[in-house]
Amino acid sequence: MANQRLRALLRWTKWADWAIAAVGFTIIIFVLTFFFDSSSTDGAASSVNLPASDLVDLTLLHNAKDRGALCLDGSLPGYHFQKGFGSGSNNWLLHIEGGGWCNTIESCSTRKTTALGSSNFMERQVSFSGILSSDPSQNPDFFSWNKVKIRYCDGASFAGRPESEFKNGTNLFFRGQLIWEALMDELLSVGMSNAKQAFLTGCSAGGLAAVIHCDDFRERLPQHATVKCLADASFFLDESDVQGNRTMRSFYDDVFHLQGVAKSLDRNCLSRMGNSRCLFPREFIKNIRTPVFIVNPAYDFWQIRNILVPDVSDPQGYWQTCRLNIHSCNPNQLEILKGFRNSLLNALSEFQQKNEAGMFVNSCYIHCQTWMAETWHSPSSPRINSKTIAESVGDWYFNRGAVKLIDCPYPCNPTCYNMDFTRH
Repeated sequence: MANQRLRALLRWTKWADWAIAAVGFTIIIFVLTFFFDSSSTDGAASSVNLPASDLVDLTLLHNAKDRGALCLDGSLPGYHFQKGFGSGSNNWLLHIEGGGWCNTIESCSTRKTTALGSSNFMERQVSFSGILSSDPSQNPDFFSWNKVKIRYCDGASFAGRPESEFKNGTNLFFRGQLIWEALMDELLSVGMSNAKQAFLTGCSAGGLAAVIHCDDFRERLPQHATVKCLADASFFLDESDVQGNRTMRSFYDDVFHLQGVAKSLDRNCLSRMGNSRCLFPREFIKNIRTPVFIVNPAYDFWQIRNILVPDVSDPQGYWQTCRLNIHSCNPNQLEILKGFRNSLLNALSEFQQKNEAGMFVNSCYIHCQTWMAETWHSPSSPRINSKTIAESVGDWYFNRGAVKLIDCPYPCNPTCYNMDFTRH
């Protein structure tokens, strides 16, 4: 199954690379909205040749239309729910799918013709693996819990607001916040209101949504419940690229204004900064009251390929082979990548001081590691101090010990999954 999932990952990334090369600078920001997010491809990849019992049906939100909680194209949002059993019957784990963002009318209009903008294009069944798995050998601490995979179809990490919609015939719905609220109410009505333990998680843009809504998630659940959150490959950096451009800041500024996300963001951050920089986790995670765990590769290939070295900032192709395979980077490039790692650690330094914070920052060239068994928990999974990500997260969630693990710089960790885009 690892090969199938990784092939799906590579197919998506190769498409994005081709698109950037074909159309150049004019759509570099658009490409950011659709560039690979592992959780957006995991359903298609992991459902191949699986028995029906391993597949989980799509459920459309029942009262979404009445509440105006709609995907970009106006279709009903959805989720996949697998009921818990045994000791996990009253525990809930939610995982928010990722898939980038859309920052213009054009990119949102294109997005609404995909599964990231419309339930009409979503798989009707997906497999649950990694942190969603019901196999105790793959998911030792959470296998028996009620598990929900939340599909992502709004393009703004469940933070868009309808008052920002254009009334000019574009037929785009910016309803991410309403989707979040309707989804929470529906899950509470089917048993989550009795949760004893709950865990809100997500990958990439879904992980950003998890931390944006973390405290709200806590407030909706019983006071006696243990509630925590996890963000996987979601600590996006506000860093300049190799030519000094602030590509990600500009992109987030467009999303911020287009979809009107301000009211969904941290008020303390907004009162201090008042702008789209409050979409960067560094600026708001310090204010989250609910315990949060950060899983992040120090050499996140999505951030390296889109924030540090986007194609538009490498017109001569100096970084081409390095971006395809970190093993091909020359000493000067590795020093720059190490500097990017240092920027991540610096951005995490204040968060690291929080007593209830958890961290697993490995030195792998990958993006998203919780949704796939091979990186979450398996004999060949990445490890720090002999612990897999699953073991580390479990130790933290159940207070078996403090977990703030930071890997040494590349190439020190032989257990890493390092993506090699030259082979596909």
